[in-house]
Amino acid sequence: MPINRDKSGIRRPSTFEILGYSFVPIYKKGTQGKYQFVVKRSKWKEFKLKLKQLTKKTIPMSFDERIQRINWLIRGWINYFKLGSIQSKLKKLEEWLRNRLRYCIWHDWKKPERKRKNLIRLGINQGMAYAWSRTRMGGWAVAQSPILRTTITIERLKMRGYVSLIEYYNK
Repeated sequence: MPINRDKSGIRRPSTFEILGYSFVPIYKKGTQGKYQFVVKRSKWKEFKLKLKQLTKKTIPMSFDERIQRINWLIRGWINYFKLGSIQSKLKKLEEWLRNRLRYCIWHDWKKPERKRKNLIRLGINQGMAYAWSRTRMGGWAVAQSPILRTTITIERLKMRGYVSLIEYYNK
């Protein structure tokens, strides 16, 4: 079998990529010349794009089905890329994903009266719930606001079946 000259050869770790991974130098005292395994930038973009597709507010699916599909994607992706150092990027990505989920919930409530009733059910007082249900802010801004961050918490999302990226990675 002939050797493929393009694929084989001697390379520097910083320019070498294999199976979705690449290498970056470690900047710690006493670790000169050592490298760590990281996920390629394109694979992060792909993962985020897939999560974005699953959390599109206009895709007609129940919240439980949405969570289930997201969990499948998370489990598969993390199991494949857990060899690399991905914890800090996962943390940022998880914050963004939770906001996307809050946005989906806010959009599913649709009418101001339903938003008001659901906010009251989540523990917001009536006056505040009325004001937020009729806000002119966009859905994405509301999803990042304190009103939804304090009511639709990680614990509530977990009760619905959401698997935290960080917790799954640390298992």
